[in-house]
Amino acid sequence: MKNDLLAGFQQRLAARKAVIGIIGLGYVGLPLVKAFCDGGLKAVGFDVDARKVRQLMAGRSYIRHIPAGVIADLVKRRAFTATTDPARMRGCDALIICVPTPLTANREPDMQFVAGTADEIAKFLRPGQLVVLESTTYPGTTREVVLPRLVRSGLKPGRDFLLAYSPEREDPGRKDFQTTDIPKVVGGLDEASGRAACDLYRIAIKTVVPVQNCEVAEASKILENCYRCINIAMINEMKMIFDRMGIDVWQVIAAAKTKPFGFHPFYPGPGLGGHCIPIDPFYLSWKARQYDTTARFIELAGELNVAMPYYVIGKVAEALNTKRLAIRGSRILVLGLAYKKDVDDLRESPSIILIEQLRNRGAVVDYNDPFIPATHRQRQHDLGMKSVPLTAANLRRYDLVLISTDHSVYDYPFIVRHARLIVDSRNAAAKVKTGRRKIFLA
Repeated sequence: MKNDLLAGFQQRLAARKAVIGIIGLGYVGLPLVKAFCDGGLKAVGFDVDARKVRQLMAGRSYIRHIPAGVIADLVKRRAFTATTDPARMRGCDALIICVPTPLTANREPDMQFVAGTADEIAKFLRPGQLVVLESTTYPGTTREVVLPRLVRSGLKPGRDFLLAYSPEREDPGRKDFQTTDIPKVVGGLDEASGRAACDLYRIAIKTVVPVQNCEVAEASKILENCYRCINIAMINEMKMIFDRMGIDVWQVIAAAKTKPFGFHPFYPGPGLGGHCIPIDPFYLSWKARQYDTTARFIELAGELNVAMPYYVIGKVAEALNTKRLAIRGSRILVLGLAYKKDVDDLRESPSIILIEQLRNRGAVVDYNDPFIPATHRQRQHDLGMKSVPLTAANLRRYDLVLISTDHSVYDYPFIVRHARLIVDSRNAAAKVKTGRRKIFLA
């Protein structure tokens, strides 16, 4: 029966008759839609946000690096349709889960979106379908969270349906790698599931990397993000140590990276952002405790990175003190709301923490971000702000300008020329010459 199940799925793929359902149309799901449609398949996108669905069906995009013209063309050709109706999952041959996996207030995995999606799929699951989880999570999620919910449908894995895990590897804003260029790690619940998922992704992705099972695939993504989390924490700690010594960490990094081997540069900043690096390492440390062990490196790195916005606020206080000003009552402009440069993504952005903490200390805070004209309500934050124009007159209104995100479109000489005082957490204005001490590195 397993061979029949796999063979039937492969035949649908080979004939390009398979319909791919993608659940969650955000920074992971929407690029996947484009990749599969470009590969010759039809895609149905599912999202609980009716506003997003209406936008997409009108041919508009809400993600900067996916042009509206691309979406409009897919809709016009009827290669893609978006819906809020989960009953349409029944008509899909494969269902790919791309929903958020945040942390709770206690920094433990919040699996409500994955679990809820699996429950919804179970209502409409039919024989012959492949389900793939892409959401970044801890090892064991596919088998321990998704599978038990799917079997409530009365169908059995391997006999009636296929199940796999393939971690998303999107990096919004990158121009050197697109979705189709990034190798796809795939692990199945069983051999047939793994082969089916590999065959599916080969239609859209140039390189597919099969691994032994779901757990290996899940762990590979955690390893990638822990690697970055720990190294960023290390360089953030170096920044604080070298600052005490009067040494410019940016010059240190520039010197160290001239070594052609044995060193990979990481760069300090005001804190971690995005959906992966600030969150995923805590998933592994939580899971490790279930096996009576601790992830000490990971937990220490997490503590260091979480503390970075508060370090930057300390630098803001120091800079204002040189002008005999306190944070309370000062007017502060935060440049950049996105979690990294040249994107419109503010998930877990340290800028949000900086603004909230500065407000808590009595500052009057505004922000400018050319890619985020207004903030929206998030799960844990609601700033209720609009981006202010970046004019010479506006810059002069503020006691201090805090560079939090180093967007390439910013004219840093212009900013330095008109701002009274600057705290630069990204070394963005390093090459700008100024005759007096007005730029403080943070």
